[in-house]
Amino acid sequence: MSHSQPLRLVALVAALLSGAAAQAQPGGGAPPVIAARAVEQEVMDSRSFVGTVVPVKRAVVGSAVAGRVVECPIEAGDRVERMAELAQLLTETISLEIASAEGELSLRQQQLAELENGTRPEEIKQALAKMQAAEARRDFLAARRDRLATIAKTRGAITEDELQEARANASEAEQIYLEAQAAHELAVAGPREEVIAQYRAQVQMQQAVVERLKDQRKKYTVTTKFDGYVVAKHTEIGAWLNQGDPVAEVVAIDEVDIDVKVGEQSLPFIRPGEPVQVVVPALPGPPLEGKILATVPQGDLRTRTFSVKVRLPNQITDDGPLLKPGMYARVTLPIGGRVVATMVPKDAIIHGGASPMLFAADATTGVGQTVKVRPVPVEMGVAEDGLTQVTGQLRPGEVVITHGNERLRPGQEVTITELDAPARGGASR
Repeated sequence: MSHSQPLRLVALVAALLSGAAAQAQPGGGAPPVIAARAVEQEVMDSRSFVGTVVPVKRAVVGSAVAGRVVECPIEAGDRVERMAELAQLLTETISLEIASAEGELSLRQQQLAELENGTRPEEIKQALAKMQAAEARRDFLAARRDRLATIAKTRGAITEDELQEARANASEAEQIYLEAQAAHELAVAGPREEVIAQYRAQVQMQQAVVERLKDQRKKYTVTTKFDGYVVAKHTEIGAWLNQGDPVAEVVAIDEVDIDVKVGEQSLPFIRPGEPVQVVVPALPGPPLEGKILATVPQGDLRTRTFSVKVRLPNQITDDGPLLKPGMYARVTLPIGGRVVATMVPKDAIIHGGASPMLFAADATTGVGQTVKVRPVPVEMGVAEDGLTQVTGQLRPGEVVITHGNERLRPGQEVTITELDAPARGGASR
């Protein structure tokens, strides 16, 4: 818009008000309008292609585990946020398994702590006392054996059985002492590092069992991994789900793609990132602005067409998304080099009917003249520098109404208050 545009709009509003006042009187004049001339200009050759609105993401969310559905707080059409709950399965059995595994883990942790803390001082004292008692009995029985052996040699008053029993008792006492001595040394040394390592490994193994069960319990809550809308619900409370069974279908449509089938001869002229116009006939208003996202490098062998993805933002209202998957759309895409086309200001095009249209007048019309306007249905092409390519019963140089055209009727008389001749880079007076 040029710097003089606001002043012109103010002037037009004033003229419209005065024109409205005049029309309120019998024999009132024609309403004032601002117009411009259609021009010829080189643009990229383009064509309108049929396309379909598709979601950016689509996921059929299934259950990772088998179980019975106890909650399913969704319906088709609901909006869901990332990690929102789609369904909850019964978890009583696995919760009991987790409690059992946690109890086993606690037992093994306490056993490991006992080993790591080493032998208690009281246990060492106990082992020492047992060793000393064994030592005393060993010394007593050894002395008795020696005494009986001396008596048997000098006096012969001891039988051979009594002497053998004394020797056996002394030998047994020696072994009991050695056992008590070893037990005392073990108590002082404490547990071996190898044993502690074994118990540590058992604790880690049991910890892994608990974590696995807890991770599995999370899978009993089915969630979505992105923001979107539920378009299909496949289960209900009380239903049994096997592993992999579908729960709901979710689509992400905060942005949408238009899937367009394009012939192979047009592919060299379609470049990702280029802006394009998208018309959705079901939606009133001007064309939507999108960008070419990508060309899928795999064609249909029967039709020799390729999918071109056009990305555009969606409008989310209280009533839901404006653009919905499955809607019919038309996308204007380049199909060749630059060609000469008829261009008009974008404000001249009126949307909302069966097809875009504009109001035109004879090419000889000048400022201050009163003329009759005629409706011209058009097909839209590429847009450049505020001008839009049109195809229809319109010749370069003819006058098109750009402001004040919203309520005109076919054949109505209007007064041209300003007349612009659009050119590249803006309009010229």
